[in-house]
Amino acid sequence: MSETSGGAGTAASPGGTPPGLDPAVAAAVAAAEAAAPAHGESVRVDSWIWAVRLIKTRSLGATACRGGHVQVNGDRVKPAHSLRVGDEVRVRHEGHERVVIVKRLIRKRVGAPVAVQCYIDNSPPPPPREAVAPAGIRDRGTGRPTKRDRRDMERLRGLGGPPPAGR
Repeated sequence: MSETSGGAGTAASPGGTPPGLDPAVAAAVAAAEAAAPAHGESVRVDSWIWAVRLIKTRSLGATACRGGHVQVNGDRVKPAHSLRVGDEVRVRHEGHERVVIVKRLIRKRVGAPVAVQCYIDNSPPPPPREAVAPAGIRDRGTGRPTKRDRRDMERLRGLGGPPPAGR
């Protein structure tokens, strides 16, 4: 229940730390809450996704918003869109999608253990590694591929047409 109260002093006090949370992380969470926006102020979506480490730079976050790769509650948003606690943020970045629910608003970039405390991750699991096999890897020293080898590699990648009828 201490999450809903949002008091900055509750996370730093010895009795207010959640069980199982490292004291150093609890101190960092308290520092992040102290840097949080005042009551009634808002946080930009591009700034928040950068602050919680979903995107590497703020400018990449703004570019992702402008490109339609960021959605808040199902709607594409501009970089200056204001976030609220409880919003669902979907970020499509580098080939996979992250789905998070905002738990805490922060403005400044924080460490990874603190950033995890600011959202609930509902992202789909990544595909298993063995399902994504590298296509067209050749042994070292085998030389240049023949036309037949090239066609076989393209077929594995899904770029070529149907297999030849004579095989």
